[in-house]
Amino acid sequence: MTVPLPPLPPLPGDDVEHVPPGRSLVDVLDDQLGTVTTLVDELRADDTPDDRRKQLADVVVAELSRQVSAERQYLYPTVRALLPESDALAASGGAEDAALLRALKDLDGTSVTDPAFQGRVDQVADLVHQHAADTAALLAPLREAATDEQLIRLGNRVEMVKEAAPTRPHPGAPAGRPWNAVVDPALGVVDKARDLLTGRTTYAEDI
Repeated sequence: MTVPLPPLPPLPGDDVEHVPPGRSLVDVLDDQLGTVTTLVDELRADDTPDDRRKQLADVVVAELSRQVSAERQYLYPTVRALLPESDALAASGGAEDAALLRALKDLDGTSVTDPAFQGRVDQVADLVHQHAADTAALLAPLREAATDEQLIRLGNRVEMVKEAAPTRPHPGAPAGRPWNAVVDPALGVVDKARDLLTGRTTYAEDI
């Protein structure tokens, strides 16, 4: 069984297997989860100054919002196509994403000086660690089931989706195809305009 992706443009020597440039879906998602787990652990630490915590919270919310969009558009459909026996895990991952978006929305609306802030950070951190472990359980068999070409194509699409994805949580937005592929970029435009106006940091490499 193959993932239904558009064909590559014709190249000289069509009979030779072609692996496109880029990074594998597995590597892209694994790196993203590693980055956000590190950030959320720093955010959770008691000795992190408030100004740093505010910046960390903004980036964690943005990075995870993009991550959820990418997983919904490419990871879970791919898992269902290539690993039918993992359908329950994909469904569980989708439910985790929904819970994570709700927790991120609560965090995003809470000041670092609010007594409720730490509890909301703890909730997000717990969900992130659980989600990272569950996603790893999907990525390992996916690496074995898909070809290098498929995984790199999907990795390239995830990278592109992240650039257009929302940077804030929208729990009520469509979670499945085809509507998420239409609605998420529109929400992303609005979010990026708000980020620009408020000077909000949204990328891990910028802190």
